[in-house]
Parts: sequence; structure tokens; C-alpha cells
Amino acid sequence: MAVRQRHHSKEELARRGQELYESGIWQQVEAENEGKIVAIDIETGEFEVNETLMGATDRLFERQPDAQPWTLRIGHNAVYHFGARSLRKD
Repeated sequence: MAVRQRHHSKEELARRGQELYESGIWQQVEAENEGKIVAIDIETGEFEVNETLMGATDRLFERQPDAQPWTLRIGHNAVYHFGARSLRKD
């Protein structure tokens, strides 16, 4: 198993990932994939959608071995959360 190195801070990863998502990826994925995970390579803009976090990132790494992935649960504010409050977007 290869050890992958992060090239950016967590903040930069999140900023770039959210920017890519909002600039057009959401238009391609939100209508039919509510609740699924999208993994976005912040350096290329390539993305994969899957039911699980590992499924989405594994598929992205198959296409882009050096990907710097950022993930999002489609239609929600976070991939996972703790507590009773929903993170679903209104």
C-alpha cells in the first residue's frame, strides 16, 4: 500500500475542494446523488461519486494516483457528523 502525502494544508484543501464543487461539479452530481460521497482531486478537478468514502476515493486514486482528494456528502454540509442535529442543506 502506497503512503500518500498531502501537498496542501487542511484549510487549503477544503477551500479549493469547495470552490471546485461550487463552480460546476455540483451541477453534474446533486440531482441524482443525494447523500452519496463525491471525492474531488483539488489539483485536476477530476471527481468520483460513490455510496461510501472509501469507494469514492479509491475510484479517484485509480484514475489519478497522485490525487489530492477532498470529499463531501452530496446535499449535506459534512461527510460525517456526531449528534442529533442534521447537517442536511436546506
